[in-house]
Formats: sequence, C-alpha cells, structure tokens
Amino acid sequence: MIVVLMARACNIHSNRDGDLLPAQRSIAMISEMIHTASLVHDDVIDGADMRRGKTTINEVWGERKAILAGDFILSAASTALARIGNTAVVSVLSQVIEDLVRGEFMQLGSKENENERFKHYLEKTFKKTASLIANSCKAVSILVSSDPEVHEIAYQYGRNVGIAFQLVDDVLDFTSCANQLGKPSAADLRLGLATGPVLFACQQFPELHSMIMRRFGSDGDVDRAWRYVLESDGVEQTSFLAQRYCHEATRQISRLQPSPERDALIRLTELVLSRDK
Repeated sequence: MIVVLMARACNIHSNRDGDLLPAQRSIAMISEMIHTASLVHDDVIDGADMRRGKTTINEVWGERKAILAGDFILSAASTALARIGNTAVVSVLSQVIEDLVRGEFMQLGSKENENERFKHYLEKTFKKTASLIANSCKAVSILVSSDPEVHEIAYQYGRNVGIAFQLVDDVLDFTSCANQLGKPSAADLRLGLATGPVLFACQQFPELHSMIMRRFGSDGDVDRAWRYVLESDGVEQTSFLAQRYCHEATRQISRLQPSPERDALIRLTELVLSRDK
C-alpha cells in the first residue's frame, strides 16, 4: 500500500496522471515478497511458533523447508526484479536484501557502551525494517522522475515511517496483550533483545545494564526487566521518538505536489502511531 501510494504521488508530482506504471506495480509486489521471505526466515531464527495469530511455516513444515520456502520467495522476487530491466532500480532494491542480512547479524550482538548501544539499535532497526520501505519508495520514484530531490523525499519518507513502525512495535511488546499482537508479550525480552523501552529504562535503572549484556539469560531476568521498563518512562520515551520520526516523514512527503495519495501517506503516519497490534 505504501509503495503504490508513493508511486501515484510521485507520478502526479511529475505532471503525469496518477495511474501506476507496470514496473511500479511490480516493485510493490517485489517489496511484499522480500518482506514475506524475511518474516519466514525470522521465524526460523527466533524459533517462533506463531505469526500474526497463525502457526508459522517452520512449526508446520520444519526449519529446513521453511528456510527453503523463504529462499524460493526471494528467488522469485529477484527474477521479477531483473525483468524490470532498470539498473538503478535493481541496485536500490538489492540493497534491501543486504540490509536485511546485516540487520539480522546486528541483532545477534550488543554493545557494551550505552551510547553506542542506542545507535546500534536504531541502525539495526533501519536495516531490518525501514530499509525495505525506504528503498522501495525510492525505486518507484526513480521510474518517473530524474530529480534526485524527489528520490530523496521518497526515501526519507519510507525511512522515517519504517523506523517509527518498529519503535511502535517495540512499545506494543510491553503494552499489548498476546491476543492483540498475535505473538506472546515480552517476546523480545525472551529472545534476549534490548529494544527502545529497555534502553531508555536503563537510564533510570542501571541494573538493566548487566541483564542486557547477558541477554536476559539468567533466571528471573525477563520478569525483572519487564517490571523495570513499566516502572520507568521507557515506553513513553520510545513512543515520543516514534512521533518525531513520523513528523519528519510528514515534513518530507509534504514537499510533493498536493494529491489524494500524498495526503493518504500523511494520514498513514497517524495510523502507524495509533495502531494497537
């Protein structure tokens, strides 16, 4: 939906009608395929048995078939990408796959220094979540405009919305029940991940530092970290940061010519902030 709206907004900005070009429609599908493949692989890495309230592929068919299924979706996406035949678009969307892998490796590690830790978290968030949206938006803008400024607007909108989306996701891990999320609450803590609410809470509860370094691996760590986060303002600070990213996304997209699609992208930033699952 984001990619289609961005394509139409860029088309109108470039004095065309809002109709999608066939290659833009393909980019929207390719983005969805890359996203789906990354989720299939993520569930294997996390050992997850539920995804959006449904049983995961690895739970039904086993890890080997799940990995191959993710690989197959990626190969189909790569074939569709090659058919577009635009080298700039191929380069931009290939970056997404590299970022997804680098982001997954970053998630496996953590930083000793607290300042580096937050920078590491935001960079990981960009690579794992926001890069796909940012580069997909940029790709559809490349097809209708030769203006680097338009490419940058599309990219920055996607980047900021993507980071905000993940920040809200990390908040919901502490504030939403498992029924709403479709996955167990405190899932990130159980995976050993220190997300925004935990990193902010660490400023008020330094005891979290040692828990973060051992990836909440000792008995009682998950429950204690959960309590510390809820007693701190970590959730509020993370929500406020998400709002800042959404405001920047709105500022960027507002530079395009007015259109219903541009306005829909602005409203979409509000939906990102208000969602509860």
